[in-house]
Amino acid sequence: MTTIQDAALTQTTIAHDRLRPVRIWLYVMAFMVLCMVMVGGMTRLTGSGLSITTWRPISGIIPPMSEAEWMAEFAGYKLIPQYEVYNHWMTLEDFKGIFWWEWIHRFLGRMLGFAFAIPFVVFLVQKRLTRDMALPLVGLFLLGGFQGFLGWWMVSSGLSELTSVSQYRLATHLTAAALLLLALIWVARRMRPQPTQGVVTRFNVTSIAILLAMLVLQIAAGGFVAGIDAGMGFNTWPLMEGKLIPDGLGAYDPAWRSMFEHGLTVQFNHRILAYLITIVTFVLLILQMRRAGLGGVHRWMAVIAVLVVAQVGLGIATLLSMIQIDLAVGHQGLAFILASSICAYLADMTKKRSLGAVL
Repeated sequence: MTTIQDAALTQTTIAHDRLRPVRIWLYVMAFMVLCMVMVGGMTRLTGSGLSITTWRPISGIIPPMSEAEWMAEFAGYKLIPQYEVYNHWMTLEDFKGIFWWEWIHRFLGRMLGFAFAIPFVVFLVQKRLTRDMALPLVGLFLLGGFQGFLGWWMVSSGLSELTSVSQYRLATHLTAAALLLLALIWVARRMRPQPTQGVVTRFNVTSIAILLAMLVLQIAAGGFVAGIDAGMGFNTWPLMEGKLIPDGLGAYDPAWRSMFEHGLTVQFNHRILAYLITIVTFVLLILQMRRAGLGGVHRWMAVIAVLVVAQVGLGIATLLSMIQIDLAVGHQGLAFILASSICAYLADMTKKRSLGAVL
């Protein structure tokens, strides 16, 4: 088949693209997940995550409407250690300030469920989805529901003994949100009718898959940084405690605990992983430029490199600012955008292609 014939066939396929509304819907879902992550970051940074001490998946959609209901919510908050240790000074008006962030976070989660289920049923009725397409989407819906359960599991860890949520559960909740976002992007990109343009090698696919895994690991590491407020100390760069490799790493016994519970070690690991991701990204960029250039699907590589630089810069600014809220939330959100871009690149490289092949 000639290039002209191939292009004509591609245009015909796009013209009859019945999955375009489905892809738009999935991208909207991905955007909503990103919004939830950023609101979740605000919830964490404002200390609002434990303000709602009950889990009412259905009735909880309605916020307190009367003074008595507000007092009941406040009374529940007064029973947990966070209030007794840190926030016993709060008035009802102060409590409302933290309540709304957590309520908005949960409200977005509920809206995400509706925004997924209703269009999914419509697309089934319209027969836009085959069985092979519908089953993965059901899996995405279940993954979203499981994310809601993980959110409550996380919150419950701070209601009896701790004054904040467990960093292990926070990192799990955050990582699950990343996987949900990536799954949405993956499914949407695989539904595109446009064939992959450019030569794709196994090295391309394998190396980008490793880079994506590193990003997911870094997001989890960021969850541990946030979970123990490790970013509130050692606010210098590039040195920590005046050294590139600070003294006191791995201070806890057994040593593995330091990876998740010791502020100095947790922040150092987060920094080192960021350096590794940056190095790997630019090595891959240079190799691709030397081999076949950044045309076709490999334009993603240039986008990823720019996002990595922006993310590193934002991370440093966040650290030096003593975790200024707007910078910290932007840093978290950009990490998810970066991971999504890498996922889109990987999905595009591994779908049906016409102007190149996996070698």
